[in-house]
Amino acid sequence: MQDGQYEAPLYSSLLKHLQNGYAHLHLPAHRQGQALSALWKSLDLDIFKIDLTELPGLDNLHNPKGPIAGAQSLAAGLYGADRTFFLVNGTSVGLQALLMVVCRPGEKIIIPRDSHRSVLTGLVLSGADPVYLVSSMVEGFGIPEGPDQAQPARALEACGAAKGVLITYPNYYGIAAGLKNMAKAVHGAGRPLVADEAHAAHFPFHPSLPESGLSCGADASVMSMHKMGGSLTQSSLLHLQGGYIDPEETAAALACLQTSSPSYPLLVSLDLARHLLAERGRELLDGAVQKAGQVRESAEKIPGLKVLSGRHLKKGYSLDPTRITISGAGLGLSGFQLSAMLVKYGVHVEMADFVNIVAVIGIGTTEEDCGRLVDSLKEISRERRPVARSLPAPPVLPALPPQRLTPRQAWFSGKRKVLLEDCAGLVCGEWAAVYPPGIPVIYPGEEFTPEIVEYLKWVKAAGAPVAGPADPELRTFRVIG
Repeated sequence: MQDGQYEAPLYSSLLKHLQNGYAHLHLPAHRQGQALSALWKSLDLDIFKIDLTELPGLDNLHNPKGPIAGAQSLAAGLYGADRTFFLVNGTSVGLQALLMVVCRPGEKIIIPRDSHRSVLTGLVLSGADPVYLVSSMVEGFGIPEGPDQAQPARALEACGAAKGVLITYPNYYGIAAGLKNMAKAVHGAGRPLVADEAHAAHFPFHPSLPESGLSCGADASVMSMHKMGGSLTQSSLLHLQGGYIDPEETAAALACLQTSSPSYPLLVSLDLARHLLAERGRELLDGAVQKAGQVRESAEKIPGLKVLSGRHLKKGYSLDPTRITISGAGLGLSGFQLSAMLVKYGVHVEMADFVNIVAVIGIGTTEEDCGRLVDSLKEISRERRPVARSLPAPPVLPALPPQRLTPRQAWFSGKRKVLLEDCAGLVCGEWAAVYPPGIPVIYPGEEFTPEIVEYLKWVKAAGAPVAGPADPELRTFRVIG
């Protein structure tokens, strides 16, 4: 028998993490059960009691006629949708299904260049041909602001054959574009607007938050209920309204992509998260918004730190106040360094990039969590002291490369490995996104330009984090042929 079979490394690591008593400024928002529907208490939080299958009376996710149908109907009513689907494979599967419904192979879809990687998978599954919206950047933070509200209209005018538009709303930093004007323009062209609302499950429940995608006119919205709504990780909602996207085709696409053995704990967590938001959503978000405001106000006063706020954004954008982006560049710290230092103080944040950290104040975040974050940042500032010379700015992202194949064509083409320095003029067989800004430098099917090769050489030398390539050290890339 293999050595170590009597050990449980993941279980042991989880127990060790829990015993360390960290402050949690990250997702999921329920903060290890701090914010749950009171109905969970009848189970004593014993998930295994409800880990069942499609027994009589428990309904079937792929043909719901009983309690799952009822739970989905209540979720639709709460969010103002005509039809809502429960997802147990995350928001990713919802976006992929919608791309399969909106587009056929070779048809064009307008998407932000910095879309989530699940959208790339959706392009492969659907065969859609992407037309990219290039984001503006937030000065001083090095992060994408998202396409402005006029870009979809211009893209539709330039590409009248496009079958629809997909927008990320908001992005990972909580920045939300002017979706209402986008929806008007997209509908004026007779096309549907899909909103990737992975981080927006809480938007409808507090006036300090941006408007929800459906209220702005989106025809479809996919939201990670597990991120900000209080359900278990991997559970999400897909909403439809209006007549642009067929519910039956959507259900068929989901049946193709979702597991045939859906987890009842995930399904129940969606139902109970909806119950919690309906019963106490405003109250819980009052607390989250208030705590976030206090953290933001305190962090802005700490020497060497800079906190993203609405004044840093161009007109037409809004910001989710519960998501706090902090730059430690004034202390000479990258976001990765600042995040690592916070862990030593017992504080975990949601994410870090080369410049920033992002802390999330969710419905379960405690006063103690917030206080430890602020106290730790103050101590780090005292240790480091502000520096005259800030972090060096990375080179400007190269222009979009020529597209020679659709992502699907590239995915199913033969590939070979080539040294990075020999890639110019070749067609890429994978994708690469550098953080920050998290915008893909190159997609499958695009041609390596000399500028992209030089940019990736800088990334390799700088050791900046890269997502996508099979070789994370960027010595080689997979190319077509």
